Amino acid sequence: MNYFETIKCNDYKIYNLSYHEKRIANTIGKNINLQEYIYPINSKLLKCKVIYNQDEVISVSFLPYTKKIITTFKLVYDDEIKYKYKSEDRQRLEQLYLKRENADEIIIVKNNLITDTTIANIAIFLENQWFTAKVPLLKGTTRQRYIDNLKIKEINITIKMLMNAHRIALLNAMIDFDSIDEYKILV
Repeated sequence: MNYFETIKCNDYKIYNLSYHEKRIANTIGKNINLQEYIYPINSKLLKCKVIYNQDEVISVSFLPYTKKIITTFKLVYDDEIKYKYKSEDRQRLEQLYLKRENADEIIIVKNNLITDTTIANIAIFLENQWFTAKVPLLKGTTRQRYIDNLKIKEINITIKMLMNAHRIALLNAMIDFDSIDEYKILV
């Protein structure tokens, strides 16, 4: 099985390596010093993809990054989906994404609770507090950083809570904490 990390690089700076290294250690049970492998190719905003397996780092690539604009979401239900480790096997996520209809992205509902989108963890702003899913599909590095810094709190997010939220945010390594004020959720 191959796994991967997506790491933000900008102006030759590499972001949040310790969180990525910790997730790798949790995935394969050993430490990898990513600093030995990542050398940004230019000063632009880059998406660094490190592919690895149980034994080694397989490849490191860099692509220019442009943020995807997301303002509409479709709720998609799947009580069986599992994506505990950030693996290259994203077939189930891709199948669910095809159900988005006219929406830009999906929000995956598992056992009647909000989990993630296909590309990011999600947070909601409700009662003057940011909350994120207590049981996400994938424990993202940005999500963990915001939990550690006490900026978001983990709870079970119901569909009703999502619909009553004042704002939502997407969290991933490339967009960090992207608060979306104007959005639409299709049910």
